[in-house]
Amino acid sequence: MLALSPDDRRNAVLPYAALLGSMVAFCIGTSFAKQLFPLIGAEATSAYRVGFSALILLMIWRPWRAGLSLADVLVTARYGAAMGAMNLCFYLALRTIPLGLAIAIEFLGPLAVALFASRRPAQFAMVAMACCGLLLLLPIRPDDHALDPTGILFALGAGVGWALYIVFGKRASHLHGGQSVALGMTTAALLVVPVGVHQAGAALFTPGLILLGLVTAILSSAVPYSLEMVALKRIPSNSFGVLLSIEPAIGAITGATLLGERLNALQWLAIALVVAASSGMILFTRAGER
Repeated sequence: MLALSPDDRRNAVLPYAALLGSMVAFCIGTSFAKQLFPLIGAEATSAYRVGFSALILLMIWRPWRAGLSLADVLVTARYGAAMGAMNLCFYLALRTIPLGLAIAIEFLGPLAVALFASRRPAQFAMVAMACCGLLLLLPIRPDDHALDPTGILFALGAGVGWALYIVFGKRASHLHGGQSVALGMTTAALLVVPVGVHQAGAALFTPGLILLGLVTAILSSAVPYSLEMVALKRIPSNSFGVLLSIEPAIGAITGATLLGERLNALQWLAIALVVAASSGMILFTRAGER
């Protein structure tokens, strides 16, 4: 067996490193964003996140420089609509559901994508392992407090948006990553910003809040989505979906570090299961599928 060159090893690791970086940035940015909820509400916070991200990505990537066919426009429009719905529903869920639990419920969307794309028994086993870990993160035991039903519905809606984001993002992966994510985020902003303006009114234009919204956008959208487009180009949809199962664990660790949330033994077991499932999916995915 021929040894991989340093360039080959770097190219093989890069998409997975990009995906990990996107999840870490997202969890930190979302923890920061929750501080804006009492001030302007979840809808306006989502408008900050998506609107500023669109402006940043447009300035960086200038997607108008490369031509687009009508088919490409439709693909990026669907991709952006899914992105906007996912962002808005997720923030609405966070009003009444803790971050880690909202991520776990939302993950049902990409997990479904992974399940439908899997072909090998070992991959199904990894999906099952991830499900077991995620179930431990959900408050289904008798001694847990009941979750707000409206929050659960919004988290499920975010999961549907996340699943469509993966599917449509894969279809747009033939485009330059920066171009597709910039156009997609612009479409999302056209959907979400009017909702935020309607909800918050003039408060949305308070200078201090605008600065906080800009930081939120950079950490929780602009950086993660750009990195995810790098990952989507090289990671098959089944691996991508299960690898994202690390995110509830990252969210739990972020909550413990930044918000002082304590984790119990079952939650740490859930983290171990989802990390093992993610690692196993990489091992059981053939090189030709990556």
